[in-house]
Amino acid sequence: MLNSIKKNIFLLVIVVMALTPAYLFAAEKHQAAKKSILDILPFKDPAFRFQCLWRFGSIAAGGGDFAEMLTAARDVIDNNHESWYQPWSAMADHTSDAASKYLQNGNLESAQAAFFRAANYYRAAEIYVSSKDPRGEATWKKGRNCFLKACELSKGLIKLVEIPFENTVLPAYWCRVDDSGKKRPLLIVQTGLDGTAEDLYFIVAPYAVKRGYNCLIFEGPGQGEVIRIKKMPFRHNWETVVTPVLDYALKLPEVTESKIALIGYSMAGYLVPRAMAFEHRIKYCVVDSGVLSVFDGLMTKFAPEIKTLVDSDSAEKKLNQIIAEEQKKRSDIDQFINQMLWTFGVDSPFNLFRKLKTFNLKDCLDKIDCEMLVIGSVNDQVAGSFEQAKLFYAALKSPKTYLEFSDAEGAQFHCQIGSPMNSIEQILNWVDKRLK
Repeated sequence: MLNSIKKNIFLLVIVVMALTPAYLFAAEKHQAAKKSILDILPFKDPAFRFQCLWRFGSIAAGGGDFAEMLTAARDVIDNNHESWYQPWSAMADHTSDAASKYLQNGNLESAQAAFFRAANYYRAAEIYVSSKDPRGEATWKKGRNCFLKACELSKGLIKLVEIPFENTVLPAYWCRVDDSGKKRPLLIVQTGLDGTAEDLYFIVAPYAVKRGYNCLIFEGPGQGEVIRIKKMPFRHNWETVVTPVLDYALKLPEVTESKIALIGYSMAGYLVPRAMAFEHRIKYCVVDSGVLSVFDGLMTKFAPEIKTLVDSDSAEKKLNQIIAEEQKKRSDIDQFINQMLWTFGVDSPFNLFRKLKTFNLKDCLDKIDCEMLVIGSVNDQVAGSFEQAKLFYAALKSPKTYLEFSDAEGAQFHCQIGSPMNSIEQILNWVDKRLK
């Protein structure tokens, strides 16, 4: 009997030893097959996934209601830009109508909340509308008007202001903690390639004012109203933009001159450092993420041949043909190129890429003396942003901190889309130590 038990135990040990590698292999295979959080979204189109996650992330700041957003996304046909516009526009109209009824009935808080959501839904609707399509500007105006109505209900704490700039003005939102008149630390915030000041409001302002920061969120050439209405494209010498913004900010009575930080998102990871190489009155900056070369980052989207063709005057036709074929095959590339042609004020990919070569920090990095927080996200594949952040950080000579977000916290994508609370919490923690 005892021998029989020992024999059975021995056989069990042999079986366990034999199966252990298989179990380990299965576990590793399961881990490797773990889905991205983007796989949860009902689209294969990477741009559609990106935009959904971006909008969902604004919910905590009052930029949307989850079921309203799901209702809009439900009716979108994958990889069909027209089908994206219609349901988001319809939800925006519905929410805007509700806000107007609240306002008529004297339900002011409900009206403000609904106007904010409607503004964000209009913004989502127009994201893929061509700059040549009149619906783009019309939808943008609807969204802007809803946002302004929400601002009007803020009791003066959120105002649209105009910053003198060359022969015109730049639009900005002046967001205050309260109306006490007390001097406070200031965050100047700007977006990058395809964002708007209204987008940044939901990413930064509600969280920052709770921490005791006033915020000035502005749009410059190539962005928002400045490209849509004023037709001013991006420029590489961004110090010509930040300096007048800072001049304006320093005249505001509620600003503490020694406590100002500048925050730049996406392509502003180039724009902000470029400005700081020539504007030395701001001592602290945050770039999410850093960009050493806009051109090199964009080239990660294409075959190496493209980078070579840009330098050849005789290759213009060939390069444009290659990019046109890529645009036909990939909707994300099509939207990206069309956006840049418009906002950089050029007529072809060849001329776009040549202009982008001037958006490079290598020749002015040694002039930057402010302290900087550089942010990277491990799955940020938008124009090589993750690698660009690391390259920029390594090359930066001024005092610096590097902050990296991962998939463990759901903040692994471009500018931590979908996770703005986690992102801004850590950004403000860094800023707190320096401005408070």
